[in-house]
Amino acid sequence: MTGRLVVVGGGQAAFALVAKLRALKDARPITIVSAEATPPYQRPPLSKKYLLGEADLGRLHFRSESWYPEHEVELRLSTEVTSIDRAAKTVKLGDGSTLSYDVLALATGAAPRRLPAEIGGDLDGVYTVRDYLDADRLGTEMSEGRRALIVGGGYIGLEAAAVARGRGLEVTVIEMADRILQRVASPATATILKAIHIARGVDIREKTGLVRLIGEDGRVTGAELSDGFVLPADIVIVGIGVAPNDRLAREAGLEVANGIVVDEHARTSDPSIFAMGDCAVLPFEGNRVRLESVQNAVDQAEAAAAVIAGGTEPYAPRPWFWSDQYDVKLQIAGFCMGYDDTLVRPGQREGSVSVWYFRQGRFIAVDAVNDAKAYVVGKKLLEQGRTPERTALEDPATDLKTLTL
Repeated sequence: MTGRLVVVGGGQAAFALVAKLRALKDARPITIVSAEATPPYQRPPLSKKYLLGEADLGRLHFRSESWYPEHEVELRLSTEVTSIDRAAKTVKLGDGSTLSYDVLALATGAAPRRLPAEIGGDLDGVYTVRDYLDADRLGTEMSEGRRALIVGGGYIGLEAAAVARGRGLEVTVIEMADRILQRVASPATATILKAIHIARGVDIREKTGLVRLIGEDGRVTGAELSDGFVLPADIVIVGIGVAPNDRLAREAGLEVANGIVVDEHARTSDPSIFAMGDCAVLPFEGNRVRLESVQNAVDQAEAAAAVIAGGTEPYAPRPWFWSDQYDVKLQIAGFCMGYDDTLVRPGQREGSVSVWYFRQGRFIAVDAVNDAKAYVVGKKLLEQGRTPERTALEDPATDLKTLTL
């Protein structure tokens, strides 16, 4: 047993770190400090099954509340960490008290970017979804026939559009870039998903920005768009990306660069402090990146746990992501950053298709739309470090499984 581990945050990375340490029989004292009032829980379903009423909060908890005392983990809920004193090895809490640590783990996640108040971002009826309280408030507004404006055509915005349509709302998505998914996917993938939304009645307006929201008695009633159109809206859902919660690290003098900079062991510039999940900037293929995914939060946290417990194995990211929209499942293996070529391959079932990404001839990622086989094969190829023969991949008669043999 060594000194206390203090974990700041109550999401996927925080829980994965603690659970892995206990699985490794590490018996050090552990305290989780979370600003939320409920034990750690899954966040991705908040904007999907939870909003659709298909899952309640109890089902989202990683473990029951009794699990924590049973595993000698102290939970301090509804408690904010306001600062870190690295010299004293203490964190200051919102009530003015301090908590000592031997090792500190920052699993503070990321926060949705909000619209500025000067263009109406503070009007009632304007939402982002970060926690279950946000989802609860938004859920009460989603009544059939109401008009929803989605600001942002990334995965967050498109998932919100799918949920809103599923609840019977009229939905418009605006994206100021040339196309949806501009930063995160190829034109081919964007075209596929755009067609899926249009077929379900979503109005997608690309190259269209938001000038301002219009309100009446403090409540949003519409939006003035960059093309001069004034669009009525009962609710607005903002999906314009997230910002890492790195304030604590920055104010403590740790290295930050649009996130908390860590090495291959999830250590920050202070060897006693680790960071993991959406708040962390990690080395990946010669670059510093933030991998905003459940997979990375879990895998990086578990790798950090092994190091904290005495191991030396570096974390080697193997990114994968997913997005559920209507009855469509998009599964992504790899990270398409820097791609210079793509190949579109129809799947064996109607409605299934995959988009394969290459950089300088090397296979780096695949987007699989309702095509589990393409996802599994692509993921295995990436793990093997192999690039499939292009002629075989282009041939619809090729059994994808043979590419991994």
